[in-house]
Amino acid sequence: MTHVLLYGIASLAAGYLVLSLILTYLVQQYPRNPVTETPDWGTVQDISIPTQKNGSLEVWRIEPDAPSRGIVVLAHGWGRNRDRMVGRARVFGHLGFTTVIHSARDHGHSSSQHFMNALKFCEDIEAVLDWVGEPVVLYGHSAGAGGAILAASRNADRVRLLFLEGCYPYTKQALLNLYRWFNPYFGIWFGPAIVFWMDRFYRTDIDSTSPAVIAPNIAMPVLLIHGENDQRFPADFAHTLYNRFRPGQAELFIAPGAGHSTSSQTPGYVPAVTAFLNRHDAEIRSLQQAP
Repeated sequence: MTHVLLYGIASLAAGYLVLSLILTYLVQQYPRNPVTETPDWGTVQDISIPTQKNGSLEVWRIEPDAPSRGIVVLAHGWGRNRDRMVGRARVFGHLGFTTVIHSARDHGHSSSQHFMNALKFCEDIEAVLDWVGEPVVLYGHSAGAGGAILAASRNADRVRLLFLEGCYPYTKQALLNLYRWFNPYFGIWFGPAIVFWMDRFYRTDIDSTSPAVIAPNIAMPVLLIHGENDQRFPADFAHTLYNRFRPGQAELFIAPGAGHSTSSQTPGYVPAVTAFLNRHDAEIRSLQQAP
């Protein structure tokens, strides 16, 4: 009887591990929620550029009608595509900036890449920086913000200002909260195992590249933007991350009533972005002086 019980427990444990392994693969492939919104201002260049491992990225470069104040690179979040950032890019376009928007690998019509994570989002941002070839303002949303802060830390000479929208402080905490938001039972029963397998897949502690770990070493001014009612990454995440930057390094705008992806649709968004840019006029002028 004891052997039967032990065998049953072992079988359940093995089944759980196998199922959690399959789920770890699936959560890194799905969901994919691309949107369709094309740039409707300025002069649009639609091209493909190379990235890591012989991959390619679809890119829009939109030039304003007047002389450009500099370049803003925008990175979308998990499961989205470059179209997701058009509304935000339009704000910068109307403020006189050239905007560059790409779809990360395995998103939109960019090349495929299994197991995308913040590091791979960062690699794609760096490919865009290489293609641009001059200093930029860098803007990331959600997973794109995780990639953006990592890219900024590795390319301090190429990023003058950093915008992080809907970001998170610690990767594991963010994933566990995301799984619980998706389904409480899924998050509780399978979330920890999925995070465990991710550490195995990436052969590192995924928290080692968390934004909160990187924040103290960021060199450029930062604006954190976060929705007050964000359920995926609660506003407390933004305050935690804000406190990890050196004093005076970052500013925080909490968008009243906004969710994870709607801060840019609130009345205070444009004034917050514009005021931050105005406070850092020297960095903006350095973009115009770049060769």
